[in-house]
Amino acid sequence: MFRRFGFLFIAALCAATPVAAQDERPVQLTIGGGYTAVFGEAADHIGSNGGNFTIGALFKLSPVMSLQGEYGWNGLKRKELATVNPLSSNGPFFADANVQYGDANLLFHSGSPAKVKPYGLVGLGVYYRPVTISTDAIGFATICDPYWYVCYPAAVPVEQIVGTRSSTDFGMNFGGGVNVKMTDHTSFYAEIRYHYIWGPEIVSVNPLASGGPTKANGSFMPITFGFRF
Repeated sequence: MFRRFGFLFIAALCAATPVAAQDERPVQLTIGGGYTAVFGEAADHIGSNGGNFTIGALFKLSPVMSLQGEYGWNGLKRKELATVNPLSSNGPFFADANVQYGDANLLFHSGSPAKVKPYGLVGLGVYYRPVTISTDAIGFATICDPYWYVCYPAAVPVEQIVGTRSSTDFGMNFGGGVNVKMTDHTSFYAEIRYHYIWGPEIVSVNPLASGGPTKANGSFMPITFGFRF
């Protein structure tokens, strides 16, 4: 799959003419923020919504194609989950998580000279997902969840951080938006994207846990508003 994406990506770059439109800069900085929705099993384990912030650069390859490199941060709302271990004495566990990524995307613009231009995009990236697990309970508790990257029994004292785990994985994204020209070199944009992450396989080492290996794949959809200048 990655080889196929890589071939298409290189072919598109070779086919694009490096001539920018006269009324646009060949390189633009981008900055934006907005709302992030989380989908699939991850929504039940680490949170279903949050906010996002992105910053990057847009390189004009032709009047209808650009290359974008960016960094994105998506903070998720703190998730409270009660332990399912009958040996646990009290209370819920809390998962604090975020998703950070660096990606490269191809943007396909409308070639018309209109002030408002739609665009589509597709790209690949590297995603970093840290998770901090804490509890305000005390006792012997079993913690086993692939989306927390942890699976072992532990004695947990009051207000203790049970563990901090992270995973770095490959992913892809695609989506679209609209670009609204404000001045000769500044524009406002609104876009929506779908991100999918190929997560690690988690094998339980806890004798109380049931089931086989599971994968911590992830998917989320940020809605972002920002400026290019």
